[in-house]
Amino acid sequence: MKRIVESGKESKKVFEGIGKESWVAEEFEEVLRSGKKALDGCMMEMGRILSEAIMDWDRQQVAGKDYDPQNGYEKWGWQKGSIYLGKQKVKVAHPRLRKHGRETFLRSYEQMKNPKEFSEELLMQAMRGISARKYRETITQTGAHFGVSPTSISNRLIEATGRKLKDLQERSLKDFEIFAIFLDTVHRGGEAFVVALGVDIHGTKRGLGFWQGATENKDVARALFWDLENRGLKIDKSILFVTDGGLGIIRMLKDRFGKDLIHQRCTIHKDRNIQHHLPKRYRKEAHQRFRNVLGLNDYADAKAGMKDFQTWLRQINESAADSLLEAQEELLTLHRLKVPHLLRKLLHSTNPIESLFSQVRHCEKNIKRYRGSKMSQRWLAAVVLHAEETFRTVKGFQDIKTVMDQIKAMQGFKEKEGLLQAA
Repeated sequence: MKRIVESGKESKKVFEGIGKESWVAEEFEEVLRSGKKALDGCMMEMGRILSEAIMDWDRQQVAGKDYDPQNGYEKWGWQKGSIYLGKQKVKVAHPRLRKHGRETFLRSYEQMKNPKEFSEELLMQAMRGISARKYRETITQTGAHFGVSPTSISNRLIEATGRKLKDLQERSLKDFEIFAIFLDTVHRGGEAFVVALGVDIHGTKRGLGFWQGATENKDVARALFWDLENRGLKIDKSILFVTDGGLGIIRMLKDRFGKDLIHQRCTIHKDRNIQHHLPKRYRKEAHQRFRNVLGLNDYADAKAGMKDFQTWLRQINESAADSLLEAQEELLTLHRLKVPHLLRKLLHSTNPIESLFSQVRHCEKNIKRYRGSKMSQRWLAAVVLHAEETFRTVKGFQDIKTVMDQIKAMQGFKEKEGLLQAA
């Protein structure tokens, strides 16, 4: 106990007198000799000393001077404890205080030993590719760290990813004014996760949520929509949906919206699909013809170009031509809506959500085995929220309102046409 008390008082003296020149000189020599690693260790040791001094000052603010406690307080020496500095757990001596015989906890110590922020640090390390087994190699070796076994780190990651899953599942979408939704499926651990990425009227991207199933099917997609609406997202026929052609998702969209569905098929996936039907010697030309058609601005011109491309394909491979015909109108949705070129670059493919999936694969590369559904969900939620921090406002967002007006005008025309046919 005496040694712990002396350690706490020593920390206070170092910062009060900026003394201990011999200690500073020794640390300085070590930094010169060993470079950055020694500097990191010195900074960690300085952080420990500073934290002990802060806790002592905190106790003095609450109870008065050591030699003259106030308001019924009693100084009760120092005790071994731990706090979190940066990305590691560090042993410290913390001061104790009692009032009328009952323990009083110092706010400074309670805040510095809060494991929540530490868990967030570990999660960020994991997102960057550091595994629990290698975490010990990344911390500053000051001789005062502890609690860095793979098991303890894994427990902290479970805690942190669990909070992320709860944040995502309970996050309100009431104020998110949706313009477009990208829908796609990522397969992890033998399970299919249908994911929704939204773009609002201001061009802000947000991971809306996901739903887990054995395969991608319309029931899973329908359950995802139920979850989004339950959290306040308004899903109606004025929303532009972008998909890669997955049948389960498309069936759900058509069941729900019918002829009012505003659906853009991913042109990149369709391009690849067509090329897979063709002999290698035709693939380059097919790609160029397809891109040339999509590069046209006018819908009538693009539709005529698609017809010519389809005729060319039938001379080579009937299946390739049928594949194009099956999605022709959905490939030209953006042309029909007269979407400006800059905004069209975002909406013509599922690249934005594919980019999110690439971050999922990168951040989870150290996971060897998914231990149950909950683990898969925890990690996916953590990566989605982590990826959101890198999202930028979409280019061409200034034209979103114009496109939304065009969607409403087109649907109004369809309604009038339906009334005329009914009459």
